[in-house]
Amino acid sequence: MSVGVVRWRSGVVASLGRSWNGVRTLEVLVGSAPVRALAYPALVGEPAVGDRVLLNVGALEMGLGTGGYALVVALPDRLPPDPPAPATRESGHLVKARYTPLQAIVLGVDEEASPHRAVMESADSIDGMPVVVADLHSALPAVQAGIGPGPSVAYVMTDGGALPAWFSRTLDGLRGHLAGTVTVGQSFGGDLEATTVHSGLLAARHVLRADVTVVAQGPGNLGTGTAWGFSGVAAGEAVNAAAVLGGRPVASLRLSDADPRPRHRGISHHSLTAYGRVALAPADVVLPTPLPFAVEDALETLSARHRIVHVAVDGLEAALKASPVPLSTMGRGLDADPWYFLAAAAAGRHAAALLS
Repeated sequence: MSVGVVRWRSGVVASLGRSWNGVRTLEVLVGSAPVRALAYPALVGEPAVGDRVLLNVGALEMGLGTGGYALVVALPDRLPPDPPAPATRESGHLVKARYTPLQAIVLGVDEEASPHRAVMESADSIDGMPVVVADLHSALPAVQAGIGPGPSVAYVMTDGGALPAWFSRTLDGLRGHLAGTVTVGQSFGGDLEATTVHSGLLAARHVLRADVTVVAQGPGNLGTGTAWGFSGVAAGEAVNAAAVLGGRPVASLRLSDADPRPRHRGISHHSLTAYGRVALAPADVVLPTPLPFAVEDALETLSARHRIVHVAVDGLEAALKASPVPLSTMGRGLDADPWYFLAAAAAGRHAAALLS
């Protein structure tokens, strides 16, 4: 007998809530109980009051990281129209969230039908571009704050967290501040779609014309509390990708003296594993200074392969406070966990310095 892995519910849209790029929130009545839900109109259509909806409520009921929402799977009585282009390989055939019921077919930046095909076909290097690698999505606006105005910054979003880029209110708030977003692997919904981190970095450099690129997973983070069971392991692989393409990898440390979990205090075990064991290519590992807590023992793990770069944090707090989007990691803001954000901003500052 098969065991279900999805907790299904059926309900009726009672009201529509806020929206941002690619997302509509709503309240759904499941029986007589109101449920906060989130829909991606590009996948399921635009919901309206009175629509019957099918929901996946598993992560919501378990209190996992979906932002407190059930997810709309379908509007079964009012299906959205087909995309305007005919379903041919010439219209794009990159399949993301593959072989799931909501697999999305998108046009890859390097496909035959892409206007960027010729550029991508000949691209084989990112020409020394600094690539800042971070564990968590929440580092993105802090890294950008450290880079400052002037350099063009692209974001390569990996698939360790949310797959739809639309879920990120940070990305919505950074529109106009980023050169663009490239969604890679199984993630989708960026300005450009790519198959791998490698092709995503090439697209960031040669299509978006980025001076600096930030690589991190989308919102959310999968972890089991074990040494290897966390999605941020991919940060080490991103360092390797940046190096093999002729870039300058810059490792943003996950630092904290406020996280209640011992494994994330000081330099997080995520950084020590991803950079110290998975990253085979050398990177500039940025340590913000002056740091008010000791990390020397942890640095020994990293200095065997990487260059430890001390970056002063003078002026970075002001830059972080001027961020166009709220700063938050694990529910903690800048005042509650300053060194997490200062570490990311220092990595951005170093990346910008490499351009001169």
